[in-house]
Amino acid sequence: MNRAELIEAMSQSTGTSKAANEQWLTAFTDLIKQNIDSGVKLVGFGAFKVASRKERVARNPQTGENITIPARQVPVFRPGLELKQLVNKSKA
Repeated sequence: MNRAELIEAMSQSTGTSKAANEQWLTAFTDLIKQNIDSGVKLVGFGAFKVASRKERVARNPQTGENITIPARQVPVFRPGLELKQLVNKSKA
C-alpha cells in the first residue's frame, strides 16, 4: 500500500475527505520525524526511535578489499505486542 492508497483507505474508513486525511497523515509523519530522537511510542502498534550503529569493517565483493563503514545513526521501528500477534496470527 502506498501513500495515496493509504489516504484513500482512511477516507473510506472514516467517511472524511481525502484532503483532510492527507493533512492528518502529513502531520502524523512530521511529528514522528520531529520527535524520533526522544522516541515515539504507540502502545500496541510499536515504537519509533534512533539507534546507533558502530563502525565496522566490510569487504567489497568485487575486489575483496576491506572497507570501513563509519558509525552512524539509523531510524528504527520496533513493533508492539498487538502488531506482532496480528502478524503471527495471519501467517498461521
